[in-house]
Amino acid sequence: MDLSNELRPEIRLCAEAAADRKAEELVILDLRGLSDVTDFFVICHGTSDRQVAAITDIIEERLRRDLGLRPAHVEGRRQAEWILMDYIDFVVHVFLEDKRSFYRIERLWGDAPRLPLPPPGDPPLPRASGLPSSPSGG
Repeated sequence: MDLSNELRPEIRLCAEAAADRKAEELVILDLRGLSDVTDFFVICHGTSDRQVAAITDIIEERLRRDLGLRPAHVEGRRQAEWILMDYIDFVVHVFLEDKRSFYRIERLWGDAPRLPLPPPGDPPLPRASGLPSSPSGG
């Protein structure tokens, strides 16, 4: 059975967007049954603060544009060492490599299953109906 097809569209879109900005060591943790706070963590890192910001920007842009989702809360944008985007059902963590090594968030949630990443070249997700086709459209 190919579990990558079972990824929720928003989680898959996060992974695709992060990969497009060359995010490193992308991990998706399934926290269902382990956390009352959220269902999934999407975790990755960049090699510079500019790359960390670019990764979070593209994730936020694509989720808004393609699925009409906006984060409930974003932290860490100013320093861009660890940016957390809280979408309630899932949380995106984008780190600088050294900060990721220091906080070791995957080890804190070591009981959480890791979900497989979507294979490169999977067909793109369809846009949500009624949403503008360009990022500048709203």
